[in-house]
Amino acid sequence: MVANGVIDTMMAGRLSAVDLAAVGIGAAIYITVFVTAMGVLLALAPMVAQHFGAGRHGEIGEDVRQSAWLALALAALGIVLLRNPEPFVALSRMTPEVEARVRAYLNAVSWGMAPGMMFRIFYGFMTGIGRPRAIMAFNLIGLAFKVPLNTLFMFSLGMGAAGCAAATATISWGTAILAWSWCARQPDCAEFGVFSRLTLPKPGPILALVKLGLPIGVTMLVDVTAFTFMALFIARLGSVYSAAHQIASNLTVLTFMIPLSIGHAALVLVGHAMGAGQPAEARRAALVGLAVGMAVAALVSLGLGFGAERLAAAYTPDPQVRAVATGLIGIVAFYHLVDALQAVVVNVLRGYKKTTVPMLVYAFSLWGVGLAGGYLLGLTDFLGPARGAAGFWIAATLSVLLAGGVVLAYFLRISRQYAVLVLLARLT
Repeated sequence: MVANGVIDTMMAGRLSAVDLAAVGIGAAIYITVFVTAMGVLLALAPMVAQHFGAGRHGEIGEDVRQSAWLALALAALGIVLLRNPEPFVALSRMTPEVEARVRAYLNAVSWGMAPGMMFRIFYGFMTGIGRPRAIMAFNLIGLAFKVPLNTLFMFSLGMGAAGCAAATATISWGTAILAWSWCARQPDCAEFGVFSRLTLPKPGPILALVKLGLPIGVTMLVDVTAFTFMALFIARLGSVYSAAHQIASNLTVLTFMIPLSIGHAALVLVGHAMGAGQPAEARRAALVGLAVGMAVAALVSLGLGFGAERLAAAYTPDPQVRAVATGLIGIVAFYHLVDALQAVVVNVLRGYKKTTVPMLVYAFSLWGVGLAGGYLLGLTDFLGPARGAAGFWIAATLSVLLAGGVVLAYFLRISRQYAVLVLLARLT
């Protein structure tokens, strides 16, 4: 999925620095809206996982149906925000040329909100029952159409940066329709009763989803807005710095998918174990996930550090953008290591259905230390000479390090408590 963003960045970079900046800013705004809404729906995966671990298969179908109603409501809200981006535009102080292209991008991508939300329901359902291969298959099918559709919309139809968004929306519709059509025909899915009947919205199940999912959504809002506002503030430095930041940000999100995937795998295993009343097994699965995640992250960080110049050159032929991006990628190499830690831990905590404390930790760390610190380091001389885009990335690295350390300590405490409580219950 993130490869779509990589393709957009590379193809927009071949058009102009203005188009690349527009894709970077437009994508930052879109991701803020989409990922926040998606975060609320991520509550479905741990709920399904614990039902599955406890053998409550009949309850899974109803949770999926009720989450679909929630998804449609979130999609409607997302469309309104994307088509009325004035608060985001005011923060970035873009040139009229860039602003026009950003607005066109957001209008085009808004058409993909509804299918995007419905695909996240498919994602939560299949992830929770431990069958992620179908998700991978449909995402890869969508990815295969990205370059041809980008070429059609960006070049043949002359849409420029907005063509990236039109291609994304088209792929969202295709993958959502394919995924649910496939699911409706699978005997393995039939046992959960997802399609057994049509149910109207029920306040109880929807509120349960919101109670668990809203802190996840707010956590992801904090995480994403830290990047979004970073992109908007860096836009004040000009299109060269915006384009370079988009390259660094794109690589960050791309490499983040590795620890995120490991974290999601750990979430499912932890959820299954907790649903089966085995907290010791849940803790073991979480620790294995952490060990694997950090080992892989160390290798990725080395690759980023030593390959910074070549990676920047792969994105753009512009020598100015390439020079700035190379320096930022060097910082991203350190950022990824601490980002991997928090990615695995926060997903493990979702497997325990613990979402409120991480939300508070992220709000303080990413907004208080990362965004505010980045503004001071990057755009003011309050902490020495302004460091520009690099200042934002330095502050972001420190903020993620703080968040990761705190949520790790929280996980170790609550996982130990669950194991002790079950042991005492068995002894008595």
